[in-house]
Amino acid sequence: MMPVLQAKTMASMTVPMVGGAPMYPTKDIVDNAVNSKDHTTLVAAVKAAGLVDTLKSKGPFTVFAPVNAAFDKLPAGTVDTLLKPENKAQLTGVLTYHVVAGKVSAADLIQQIKAGNGQATLKTVQGGELTARLEGGKVVLVDANGGMSTVTQADVNQSNGVIHVVDSVLLPKG
Repeated sequence: MMPVLQAKTMASMTVPMVGGAPMYPTKDIVDNAVNSKDHTTLVAAVKAAGLVDTLKSKGPFTVFAPVNAAFDKLPAGTVDTLLKPENKAQLTGVLTYHVVAGKVSAADLIQQIKAGNGQATLKTVQGGELTARLEGGKVVLVDANGGMSTVTQADVNQSNGVIHVVDSVLLPKG
């Protein structure tokens, strides 16, 4: 009796779409991201940095996932340079700057911002900090250099965390 109930419950759930692909909450961050046509650059970078196993692990993680257009905003040649094997450490730093340990939902983040009188500080896996604030009802992240990125799709739940899609690449001090 129980498995039938679970199957019906899962079938009736709305599965969010990212980059034209369903993001199944039963799959991990990597297994979902590889299907998003909007995240091919991010997936290539994660592979080049050797972070696949980490992002497939239990976590949980909160990932602020830049779309391809976010990488396109970087100065010409930046992505190609970062993807070179000799720049793996720098690439890893940029990618882990988009990851926060634990699962932070949009509601949790907004609550932290309100509790912090308009901003919240997030410690990234890279070791740096991101500042989150609300602008026009949207969550905006500010990196260590003053660069800003807006969450365009929040709460894409994964088996090992949550993804929030962002429109710009965040860069650590460096």
